[in-house]
Amino acid sequence: MLKAGERAPEFHALSTTGQYLSLAGFRGKKLVLYFYPKAFTPFCTAEARRFRDNYDDLRGLGAEVVGVSVDEHETQCDFAQRHELRFPLVADHDKAISRAFGVLWPGLPLDKRVTFIIGEDGVIQAVFRHEFQVVKHLDDVMRFLQKH
Repeated sequence: MLKAGERAPEFHALSTTGQYLSLAGFRGKKLVLYFYPKAFTPFCTAEARRFRDNYDDLRGLGAEVVGVSVDEHETQCDFAQRHELRFPLVADHDKAISRAFGVLWPGLPLDKRVTFIIGEDGVIQAVFRHEFQVVKHLDDVMRFLQKH
């Protein structure tokens, strides 16, 4: 798994908003890139809703949010629509982004629950991993962004 201080790998992916996203497209902004195991599961739903409910505060702190899982694109779109997510999700079905960030579970076709804060320059500033304490991701992100 990548660590703070390392350069985040470039990625290109179709998002639930219908736009293609890339890391380069976020240059000049902080990016909260969070990986989660599976759409529509209780913990992943709770995590997505917390990011949704605090999205304006995150943007006020200068950050954009993107969620990533290995689900199919249609599943991601349904998940985003059902939970009224105002930030894009990316379907990493071929697992290329997950492999590049080192967040795949060994032997399982699922991502670990990991959140990266990527700086304006593309360098990872912080990494948070809490598999079952999903509320900690947003709490840690907010604390970090408020200090930096």
